[in-house]
Amino acid sequence: MIEDRWGARPVERRVEHFRGPIVAMRTDAVQFEGGTHDRDYVVHMGAVAIVAMDDDDRLLVIQQYRHPVAAHLWEIPAGLLDKPGEEPWTAAQRELAEEAGYLATDWSLLVDYATTPGGSTELLRIYLARDLRQLAERPSTGEAEEQDMPVDFVALDAVCDAIFAGRVASTSLVVGALAARAAAQRGWADLRPADSPWPFRAHLADAERVFRR
Repeated sequence: MIEDRWGARPVERRVEHFRGPIVAMRTDAVQFEGGTHDRDYVVHMGAVAIVAMDDDDRLLVIQQYRHPVAAHLWEIPAGLLDKPGEEPWTAAQRELAEEAGYLATDWSLLVDYATTPGGSTELLRIYLARDLRQLAERPSTGEAEEQDMPVDFVALDAVCDAIFAGRVASTSLVVGALAARAAAQRGWADLRPADSPWPFRAHLADAERVFRR
């Protein structure tokens, strides 16, 4: 069995260069054997995403403009964990309704991952949502990038084909679709309950408190 080993190395000093509403930029002087080395990284509040599948095993996808990569990406519904006190599963249900106009009655936890551990604290939790029901009216999707987000259903195998062909590149879509296909091949037998604890997120919160002392 393999398992990540948590625990921060000592930080000699920290400089915060920028703090915005979603992210901050920091440089930590981290102590290693033989010396101290600076490490730059983004502090991110974390997010959730949803692999929503219909009765024909088609994956719900949305398209959204992402300015940092100058592209309209096909993705799965997702959202920031930016509401104080909101549980991740509750946030996922809200985002599925807000971004795609769907509710689901069958929820499981699909996969947790660190999106860019070499340069960001962002953690993403992906849920599997089934037994979908479309809302009578899709909610307004917001402003800017969220003003126009097409929604479609695509066969899971077709999404995986697009991933391996290099036609889609959103991390949440890539991880979510491949995890869903692996889970399907295992008969959906090993999935955790949707309300399962998120120990890695708790670990980062504890580490942050240590850093702030």
